[in-house]
Amino acid sequence: MTGPTTHPQRTEQIQLLAIRDTPLSLDEVFAAVGHDRAGGTALFVGTVRDHDGAVKGPAVTELAYSAHPSAEAELRRVAEKIVADFPVEALAAVHRVGDLGVGDLAVIVAVACPHRGEAFDAARRLIDDLKREVPIWKHQSFVDGTQEWVGACA
Repeated sequence: MTGPTTHPQRTEQIQLLAIRDTPLSLDEVFAAVGHDRAGGTALFVGTVRDHDGAVKGPAVTELAYSAHPSAEAELRRVAEKIVADFPVEALAAVHRVGDLGVGDLAVIVAVACPHRGEAFDAARRLIDDLKREVPIWKHQSFVDGTQEWVGACA
């Protein structure tokens, strides 16, 4: 397994980036990263769960994502870093905003690389950096009537 290395600045590998208020499609994302030189494709799907994983507490009843107007530009910046640091043949990332229910797809990222280890590493870093750096916030409502924002600046 190899770690990140610096590759010449390339952006043609970025096939699909979007923040949408409509349901996400695994087929669309997977098709976007198909590439003849890719021996490995890693796909990550984030779904809405019925609880908040950070703490034990009441069940989640509603969830809504909001994005800052700069979110798509920040998503592109994150994707460009992944393409620069890994031997990416194709990359895609989509995130949903708006009201979502338990089981709905919230985010899908996919990376195709020459080898599986590179694809896994690149996809992991893509989702981690997306969650950390792209201004998308989650508002959760719980069965006991409480609410919380996740990822919002205080």
